[in-house]
Amino acid sequence: MELKVGDKIPHFAAKDTNGNDFDSKEIVGKKPLVVYFYPKDNTPGCTAQACSFRDQYEDFKDLGAEVIGISSDSIASHQKFTQQFKLPFILLSDSGKTIRKLFGVPAGLFGILPGRVTYVADKTGTIIMVFDSMMAKHHIPKALEAIRKLQ
Repeated sequence: MELKVGDKIPHFAAKDTNGNDFDSKEIVGKKPLVVYFYPKDNTPGCTAQACSFRDQYEDFKDLGAEVIGISSDSIASHQKFTQQFKLPFILLSDSGKTIRKLFGVPAGLFGILPGRVTYVADKTGTIIMVFDSMMAKHHIPKALEAIRKLQ
């Protein structure tokens, strides 16, 4: 079942870029949150999306929000991706696609690729925006606009 506006962000846990345990309870319900699912590290669209989030990250932080990127890539892949592009936000490894299934992220490109979906939640953990598009760079302005409306 796909999560939609008005739903609560479900509890999830995964390994972050450094191999540390991440638990969503540490953030969800405490601050606005952008959770974006993307197909794969180091591909043109995903790199453009990650770099756009990187370039706007301070704007998100200034509004009290956190950004989390999730793909099924390994921790080692995330480490390389983060170092190469100097990504300041959290990347989580969802190798079993457990979190993707929990959110109900649909597959993209006729079911061939993992979907690219961004969820924005307010500080109570309620989803206020869902943006599903393979147009990677369109996610950042949509997410930032949704966070700004919370102010």
